Amino acid sequence: MRVRPSPNIWNTPELYELENRAADPEDRIATGMREIGDWAGRTLLDVGCGSGFHLPRWAGSATRVIGVEPHPPLVALARRRTRSLPQVSVLAGRAEELPVPDASVDVAHARWAYFFGPGCEPGLRELDRVVRRGGTAFVVDNDPTRSTFGAWFRRGFPEVDPDAVERFWSTRGWQRRPIDMGWSFGSRADLESVVHIELPPEAAEEALASHTGTTVDYAVNLWWRHF
Repeated sequence: MRVRPSPNIWNTPELYELENRAADPEDRIATGMREIGDWAGRTLLDVGCGSGFHLPRWAGSATRVIGVEPHPPLVALARRRTRSLPQVSVLAGRAEELPVPDASVDVAHARWAYFFGPGCEPGLRELDRVVRRGGTAFVVDNDPTRSTFGAWFRRGFPEVDPDAVERFWSTRGWQRRPIDMGWSFGSRADLESVVHIELPPEAAEEALASHTGTTVDYAVNLWWRHF
């Protein structure tokens, strides 16, 4: 099975780093995750960890952290980022074939990484295999029905059907927690650069022409399931 490229972080990891730093300034996603399934003292798997931006956060309280990433340049970046953290390992691999043993992780996390609803069934089967009984899996994805960025996303990607995505997750036993996270950039130039890697060119120009400042209200869905 062919890996699905991620055009934003694969092509411009330095701009995606700006996005990661700007996203969720009040830490609402991680707060929601802790309330549902804390990773403290446990083993956490980050599926599609990219350049490893979130791995040090997990390592702050997890006993072990495993990052899995299919794109070799990002694997190298994630390993450099975490080389001083002995409890973190970064493995080359795909969501459809996770390079970890059966029932070996307590918490799994995927953020804008392959899991977009219909079509991600192979990755979900892998979560069934690797998450232990009593564990929790999380998938963070855009909510096109709410927020300024949601409207931009819907204009840029009209093929994404929020109702179909909702049905997909709910019929498979996942639950949803809506989260308003936001973007807060240090400069207008940074915001514009990130919008251009997240949206098709025409949609990006329309979005920027309609919006001033360096902050954007941005809604996501935190999908989760206990095992």
